[in-house]
Amino acid sequence: MEFTIHNQVLLLVFVIALIMGAVANKTNFCTMGAVSDWVNMGDTGRLRAWLFAIAVALSGLLIFEAIGWVNLPANTFPPYRTANFAWLRYLLGGAMFGIGMTLASGCANRTLVRIGGGNIKSLMVLIVAGYAAYLMLWTDLFDSVFMSWIGPTIINLSNFNIESQEIGAIVGGIFGMEDTTTLHLVLGGIAAIVLLLFIFKSKDFRGRFDNVLGGATIGLAVVAGWYITGGSMGQEWKEYAEFAPEIPSRVAVQSYTFVSPMGDSARYLMQPTQLSLVNFGIMALSGVILGSFIYAIVRRRFRIEWFASISDFVNHMIGGVLMGIGGVLAMGCTIGQGVTGVSTLAVGSILAFAAIIFGSALTMKVQYYMLDEQGFWRALRLGLADMKLLPSAGKPETA
Repeated sequence: MEFTIHNQVLLLVFVIALIMGAVANKTNFCTMGAVSDWVNMGDTGRLRAWLFAIAVALSGLLIFEAIGWVNLPANTFPPYRTANFAWLRYLLGGAMFGIGMTLASGCANRTLVRIGGGNIKSLMVLIVAGYAAYLMLWTDLFDSVFMSWIGPTIINLSNFNIESQEIGAIVGGIFGMEDTTTLHLVLGGIAAIVLLLFIFKSKDFRGRFDNVLGGATIGLAVVAGWYITGGSMGQEWKEYAEFAPEIPSRVAVQSYTFVSPMGDSARYLMQPTQLSLVNFGIMALSGVILGSFIYAIVRRRFRIEWFASISDFVNHMIGGVLMGIGGVLAMGCTIGQGVTGVSTLAVGSILAFAAIIFGSALTMKVQYYMLDEQGFWRALRLGLADMKLLPSAGKPETA
């Protein structure tokens, strides 16, 4: 069997994802955990690790674009820099995903890492999120439920002489600049420097090497994805796909994201003999799980974990549905939009990133309030029981 350029691309994507999975497990890189640390404890170490991944991905992509090694067309997958600015889609989908990942105890990437570590709860989340994403991607669910009212809110920036939603293109379009390439590089460079200064200012970040390692690995993986698909190898890959007897799935300039691959994986599992359906995203998803599994086995950290209660099960399933639907709606997850998308300086990606954090933080605050209120009433009942004012109050709580 010939080892084609298509096979080479998929193998490289898999190996990089393998490293991502192992390092994410080792460093406990978790975007939901980053929000939790910040909201609940005021610790910004893991949040800055996430921002460091963004800074590394942004810097790497800017350098590769500047020297001509990578070219990002308008039709990347997903189309980050499209001129169709679907602001409501980014905000709503991002918020849904943020709520979902909090209920499901982790974002899409963290779900895969936890599966590799033996977490059956995360496997169930993957199944539910994958099917929800499949319905959004490969059935008429998106068109019938969302597009009728989201479509009219989409702003076509080309009507305002703005070629894309990339920040440099928007600023250049406003001021009537014909060539916005230099402006893109300048604004991106300033953003990367500001981010790095903010990140390394914190002792929470600098004090733990795993924060640096986790963020750097994720960021470099995203850069590698852009280089593989957006450079000379990617061009050869696309030319191969055009003349292939069976056109491979998702042959486009892209980098790492994990929600649409869940939907694509569900589609492939329904037709396992159709090897042309195995694409960049499916290999990325598989690589992260296997990398995490190998690390967990080697370090003896593999542990089977199941649901603690019925409510725990329900929360995770609802979270999986929201992750699958919200992730497709937002066109990415905490990695797909929060790192890969933001590295392109697309305004939609920045909106989705902010909406994910907002949705997650809001959910955590609501959960904390509910637990705090339940704790208050439980303490009151137990207190009354201790004072013999409510003799039977304590027994149901301790059963």
